[in-house]
Amino acid sequence: MSPKPKPPTGEIVSQLLHALGDPDPARGAEDITVVGADPLVPSVHRLADAMSAAIGVFGRQTAAVGEQRGHGHQKVEVQAGAAIDQLMATYHTTLSGRPLTALLDDPTLLGNNDFYRARDGRWIFIITTYPHLRDAVCSVLRCGLDKVGIAQAVAGWDAFTLEEAVCARGGVACAVRSRDEWLAHPAGRYVAQRPVVEIERVGDAPARPLAPIGEADEALAGVRVLDLTHVIAGPVATRLLAQFGADVLHLTRPDRPDPIPMIAMTGGGKRNAYCDLRDAHDRAAFHDALQDADVFAHAYRGLARHGASTEELIRRRPGLITLEYHAWGAEGPWGERGGFDQLACSATGFAVEEWTDRPSLPPTYLLNDYLAAYLGSAAVATVLRRRATEGGSWRIRVTLAGVCHWVQELGLLAREDVRDLPRPGRAPLAPLSTTGTDFGPLTEPATPFAYSGRTVPQPGRRSPLGSAELQWR
Repeated sequence: MSPKPKPPTGEIVSQLLHALGDPDPARGAEDITVVGADPLVPSVHRLADAMSAAIGVFGRQTAAVGEQRGHGHQKVEVQAGAAIDQLMATYHTTLSGRPLTALLDDPTLLGNNDFYRARDGRWIFIITTYPHLRDAVCSVLRCGLDKVGIAQAVAGWDAFTLEEAVCARGGVACAVRSRDEWLAHPAGRYVAQRPVVEIERVGDAPARPLAPIGEADEALAGVRVLDLTHVIAGPVATRLLAQFGADVLHLTRPDRPDPIPMIAMTGGGKRNAYCDLRDAHDRAAFHDALQDADVFAHAYRGLARHGASTEELIRRRPGLITLEYHAWGAEGPWGERGGFDQLACSATGFAVEEWTDRPSLPPTYLLNDYLAAYLGSAAVATVLRRRATEGGSWRIRVTLAGVCHWVQELGLLAREDVRDLPRPGRAPLAPLSTTGTDFGPLTEPATPFAYSGRTVPQPGRRSPLGSAELQWR
C-alpha cells in the first residue's frame, strides 16, 4: 500500500459519525476525547486509533439517546490503552481465575488455528475452532488434528485449491493475499465499494419516539433486542446494548451452542433462551417475540430459508431495526462463505502488511470482531434516534472484511517506528473489573470510556443457556 496522509483521531471520529448518519457529526466529534494514540503496540496498523474512535462513537451515540430521553448532555473520554485491551478482551478475561481459552471443551481446536505453508509457497489460514469446522478440515486433509499433522498435509496442496476444498465441505479457510490481489478479486471489490457500516432504510413505518426516562434509568431502557448471534462480534455488540439498559433476549440453537466461556464473557445483562428456527414451535415463538422487538441482531447465513430474512421480518414487524454481521458481505461473491476475524485479515492483505518472517495477525490477535461490535452497537443507537423522528424500518450491516479495509484506509505506520515496541502480553494496559456470575467470578477489562457527568454502568448478570423462556418479561 502506498503511503497516504493519516487522519488524526478526531477526524476518524467525525468520519464515523457522518457514516452513521449523525445529524451533527462535527458537534459529536467535539464531545469525544481520546487520551493517547498509536503506536502503542508493534503493529503498522492504527489499532489504538481505530478502536478508540469506535469506542468513543458508541459512548457518544448512546449518551445522545439518553439526552433525547431526558438525560443531561455528556462528553466521552476514551483511554487508548484501554482500547487495546478491548481488542484483547478474550485473552485478558478469566473465569474463576482461569483463562477462557483453557476452559473450552477442546482447547486444541483453537490452538490449531494458524497460518500454514502450502506446496506453492503461499500461506493459508485454517480454522478448526468448532467440531463441525474441524471435521470439514479433517475430511479434506485426512490428517491428524495437531499442528504438525496439519502442516504436513497442507504442504501437499496449493493454497487456493485447498481454500476452495475446505469451504466446499462447510469449513472455513482462507489463502493469504496481498491487498492488491484482494482488491482485484470479485469479493474484494464488492467489500471495498461499501462503507464500514452500511445503514439502509428498507421500509416505511411510523416514527417511534423514545419514551422519556428518569435519571436513574440507562439510555436504552425499554429497548427490546432479539439476539441471534454467536462467537464474538455480534454477542459483544448486544452485550453493549444490554449494558446500557436494553432488554436483550439471546437465542441459541440447542445443538450448536457457543462454549460456556464465550457465554460468560459476552452474556452480561442478557437472558438466554433456546430457539431452533427449523422447528415450527420455536419459529412461532420467535415470530411472537418479534412483534414487540425493536432490534433483531444476527450473524447467520441462510435465515431466509426459515422465514427470518430482513424482508420477511420487517413485513411482520414494520419499524424493526436489523443488525447483521457477515464475514464477506451478505450479497457479495463470498456471501455464502463463513468467516472469522483471522480470515478477514488473511484475505485483505492485512496479514501481509503485518508480515515479519511470515504473514501475521495483529499483535492483539483479534481485531475485526471487537471493532465490528462497537461499530454495530453505535449504529443501533444512532438508528434508534433516527427512527424516533424519521420512522422507517432499517437494516445495519457490518462485515469483518470491511472492518479490515477501514483500518487499512487509516494509513500505515512506519515499520521502524513500531518494531521495537513491546508486544502486548497478559498484563493489561488499563484496569480490570471483577463481577460475580452464574459461572463463577469473571474478571475482564473495564468499560473503556467515561462520561463527564454520569457513571458508566457495569455489565449485568450472566445467565446459563436456556434459562429463560422465549418471551419478553
